[in-house]
Amino acid sequence: MTTTATRPPTSTRQHHLIGLTAAFGIGMLFAIQSRINGELGDVLGDGVAAALISFGTGLLILLIGTALIPAVRRSLGKVWEAIREPVRAHGGLRWWQCIGGLAGAYLVATQSITVSVIGVAVFTVAVVAGQAVSSLVVDRLGFGPAGPQPFTSLRVVGALIALVAVVLAVSDQLNHPAGLLLAVLPALGGVFTAVQQAINGRVARTASPDAYGAVAAGVVNFLVGLAALLVVFLADLALRGAPHHLPSNPWLYFGGACGVIFISAAAAVVRVVGVFVLGLGTIAGQLIASLFIDLFLPAADKAVTFPVVAGTVLALAAVVIAAVPNLRR
Repeated sequence: MTTTATRPPTSTRQHHLIGLTAAFGIGMLFAIQSRINGELGDVLGDGVAAALISFGTGLLILLIGTALIPAVRRSLGKVWEAIREPVRAHGGLRWWQCIGGLAGAYLVATQSITVSVIGVAVFTVAVVAGQAVSSLVVDRLGFGPAGPQPFTSLRVVGALIALVAVVLAVSDQLNHPAGLLLAVLPALGGVFTAVQQAINGRVARTASPDAYGAVAAGVVNFLVGLAALLVVFLADLALRGAPHHLPSNPWLYFGGACGVIFISAAAAVVRVVGVFVLGLGTIAGQLIASLFIDLFLPAADKAVTFPVVAGTVLALAAVVIAAVPNLRR
């Protein structure tokens, strides 16, 4: 028997490499969105209002795309059909498999509430700590469209290295107990993010096997998230009153566009690389983007230290180690 009989096709290996590269980009966009929404929440004095604006602008972009592209509308129709008749419809969905937007809404709200207080770096390590552990469990239970993924030694080592990497990257900022207590919120957001990526991937697969299915999953995600945020905002409005006036800086309104891109991309990529490798790829992307933000667009007078650079390199190593089983399959 020749070795080519067990070697994966070149196209499959290329798909995994492309998916892993896309995961890096998703992580970078997430870090940028965290900075934008954090500053927007600080200007408004209301993190929930900032999250509502972010989700609202993102949904508007998706609805415009849905109106212009018939394939997206057909994909959304398949999702609705699968929810109504989950047994007879191919790739049927349960209603709870379409509420990933709740996790997205929670995470965006925590961006707007905590980033201006604890900073992008501590926010990132909190999200990553929750996501790295949760994604292992989510993959093992088979929540994602790729099915159950085993606990291999490389995947566990990759997760541990990723945790060490992010702790190392923000080690200079881990001496503020109040900030770390507030970091519990994004840590829970990281746990929910792994679940969100898995079920959004299922929605995308049911909608369509092409990119239009990922966009349809994004529409469902943003609709659910916006509805949840609207309820919370109305309660917040009754308790605390109206937020400050809207800022004139157009940069602060691009958080929703970032969310549209990385939510739709994640729904597509998770079908190729799985929840765990997608999570590790986004971890490395977040660290790299945070490094560039601190270098060129610092929010405060904080120099980029050696632990930040070392943590970024270590995170990249973790992604490569964890991705080896996927690239071999």
